[in-house]
Amino acid sequence: MVSSIVFIILFLGGSVFFAKNALKIRRNILLGKEIDRKDNPVQRWKTMILVAFGQKKMFAKPIPAILHFFLYAAFIITQIELIEIVFDGVLGKHRIFRPALGSFYTFMVSFIEILSVLAFVGTVAFLSRRNLLKVPRLVKSELNGWPKLDANLILIAEITLICFIFMMNGADEVLYSRGFSHAENLGDGSFGLTISSIIGPVIFGGMGDGALHIVERVGWWGHIVMVLGFLNFLPYSKHFHILLAFPNTYFSNLKAKGEFTNMTSVTNEVKAIFDPSFTPPPADPNVSMRFGAKDVTDLSWKQLLDAYTCTECGRCTSACPANITGKKLSPRKIMMDTRDRLDEVGKNIDTNNGEFKDDGKALLGDYITPEELWACTSCNACVQECPVNIDPLSIIVDMRRFMVMEQSAAPTELNGMFTNIENNGAPWQFSQADRLNWKNE
Repeated sequence: MVSSIVFIILFLGGSVFFAKNALKIRRNILLGKEIDRKDNPVQRWKTMILVAFGQKKMFAKPIPAILHFFLYAAFIITQIELIEIVFDGVLGKHRIFRPALGSFYTFMVSFIEILSVLAFVGTVAFLSRRNLLKVPRLVKSELNGWPKLDANLILIAEITLICFIFMMNGADEVLYSRGFSHAENLGDGSFGLTISSIIGPVIFGGMGDGALHIVERVGWWGHIVMVLGFLNFLPYSKHFHILLAFPNTYFSNLKAKGEFTNMTSVTNEVKAIFDPSFTPPPADPNVSMRFGAKDVTDLSWKQLLDAYTCTECGRCTSACPANITGKKLSPRKIMMDTRDRLDEVGKNIDTNNGEFKDDGKALLGDYITPEELWACTSCNACVQECPVNIDPLSIIVDMRRFMVMEQSAAPTELNGMFTNIENNGAPWQFSQADRLNWKNE
C-alpha cells in the first residue's frame, strides 16, 4: 500500500510538472504570427508517417541512421512495458499482464530486451562519435557549453535506464528459477527472457534471495524514476524533438523548395496598382505591420515550432555551402538562437505576470548577426537535409526582408541591383531596350 501511494504521488507529480512546462512551450510557439497549414491533410499525414515515424530522411547517412533507429525503435516499443509498470505501481502488483498473456508476454519482453541491447550499442556509438571520434558536425562552436552537455546527459541517462531494465529482469529471472518471486501466478521454473536468462544467472546468480529482491526493486524503481526524469528533462533539452517531430512534419511546407512566400501587405499593394477596382482587406489592428522579422514574435508559429523541434544534429550546417567555405552562417545556430531567444521572451512573460516587458533585445542583432544572414545563398540545402523538415531559410529570408525594407541595410552590391531593377527593369546597368543588342552583332 505504501509503495502504491509513493508511486502515485511520484507519477502524478512528474506528469503535472511536465504538462506545466509543455504548456509554456506551447504558449511560446503561439506567440508567432498565424499561418495556414491546414491544406492537403492527406499529403500531410503521408509526410508525417514517412519522415517522422518512418525516419525516411535519416537514411541519407546509413550508419548514424541505423544507430538512431535502434534507439528510436527501443523508445517506441518499450512504452508497452512502461504501461505495465504503471499498472503494477498503482495496484501494488508485479508483472500484472503475465498471467493473461502467457508465452506472448515472454516474447514481447524478450523482444524489448533485444531492442534495449541494440539501443545500448547505439548509445555507446553516439557517445563515441561526439567525444572520441569528434565527428565535425558534432563539435562546432555553437555546441559548446550546454548543448554538448545536454546531448551527453541524455545518452548517459539512456545507458542508466537500460541498466535498470536488466537489473529488474535479470534479478527476476533468477528469482523465478528458485520459485521465490514475489509476483503471483507466474508458473514454475525459468521466466525464459532472451537476454536476462543468460546474463541474470551470470551477474546475480550468486546472490541470496533477499539481495535479489532488493536488486529487482532497485531496477524497477530506477526504471520509472529515470523515465519520469527523462520526461521532465525534455522541455529543457533538444530532445523535445521526440514529441514535436510529428506535428512539425505534419505542418511542413508542401510547396516546392525555392518558392518564397509573398508578404500579404506587399501583394495587396501590387494588386491595387494593376487593378484599380481591387480593395485590400482592412488591416488587423492586432497584427504588426512590420516588414520581415526583427524578433521572434515577428515569425510565424510554424517557424517557432521549427526552433523547438531542432535536433541539433548539424546535417543542415554540414550541407551549407556558405558554412563549408568558412562563412559564419550555420543554419543549426539560426534555429538554436531562435529557440534561445524565444525561451528568453517566455521567461520575461512569466516574470511580468503574462505580459512581455521590453528588454531592449531582439533576435536580429543580439543573437543573429547580419553577416550570418547575408552569407546565405538561399540554396535550400539546409531544408533538404533536415530529418524533421525544419526550414531555417524561411527565418533567414524574413530577417533579411526586415533589414532591406525597414532598415535599408542591404549590402552595397544588393543596393546597386535594387536600383537597376527599379530604373532598368533588370539587375544590370543598361535599359531593357538595350538588352537584346547582342542579337544584332
